Amino acid sequence: QVQLVESGGGLVQPGGSLRLSCAASGFTSRWYDMGWYRQAPGKERELVALITSAAGSTTYADSVKGRFTISRDVAKNTVYLQMNSLKPEDTAVYYCNIDNVRFRRPWGQGTLVTVSS
Repeated sequence: QVQLVESGGGLVQPGGSLRLSCAASGFTSRWYDMGWYRQAPGKERELVALITSAAGSTTYADSVKGRFTISRDVAKNTVYLQMNSLKPEDTAVYYCNIDNVRFRRPWGQGTLVTVSS
């Protein structure tokens, strides 16, 4: 069964850190460019971080550059998002998926990140 399960979200104070995990099943995530996306209330889903399949190169949205780090564990078929120096504007539901829409899997439930004092 093809599935993406995100976890690791929660409530954190501004300046804090969280590490999100995305466990893939039913397909081999390392064969694809994988992205972390987020959707804030009333806004469209946006790509915040991407890791390529081949070289493992990473790119980030300007809003998270220098604060977020995407990585993958091939053996665990899992993609991570380390988030540091969190800001209230990072509050959103975070999802992972294949970047190329041709190969995209059904969206998981996501994991809620709330940054608030």
